[in-house]
Amino acid sequence: MSSSNRIFPYRRARQKGAALVVGLLLLLVLTLLAISGMNTASLELVMAGNTQFYQNAFQAAETGIEQAIQTADFNPGTSIEGPTTEDIDGTSNDAYTISVERQLNGAAQPAIWGSTWDSFSTYHFEIDSAGASARNARANNIQGVAVISPADSTVAPLAGVTGLSAPATPSP
Repeated sequence: MSSSNRIFPYRRARQKGAALVVGLLLLLVLTLLAISGMNTASLELVMAGNTQFYQNAFQAAETGIEQAIQTADFNPGTSIEGPTTEDIDGTSNDAYTISVERQLNGAAQPAIWGSTWDSFSTYHFEIDSAGASARNARANNIQGVAVISPADSTVAPLAGVTGLSAPATPSP
């Protein structure tokens, strides 16, 4: 017998299998950490994809507003067509639907007191553009448009608006 076995004869008998149990526990902990890391990474990947699809829907809605500004007839005297839907990329992933509505029931907004207060009127329109993309991503953008036109003789300028004063009358 060696000298170490004579001094500690129980040492060898007590350690049988302890390293195996500790090794298996460490392997279990590392496996759980790896699975948790993979789940977190795949969740982050899905979240990044959803953000990208929302941005595509937002850009589709912005494209709809640009198209409406270029093609819509902002004439208060003409009829406004119903909503228009268009597919952007041909795959029906990204699309927009636009509608243009008159504000103030198509009436002219009178000019307010100030410079050139009686020389123009404005007509207000609202463009509503709904963009859509994959995974049900949706974005809705609204843009107001004011069309300046010659003064409407049936609409009087607003008087007494807070913060603005009537034009001064020249002294003789």
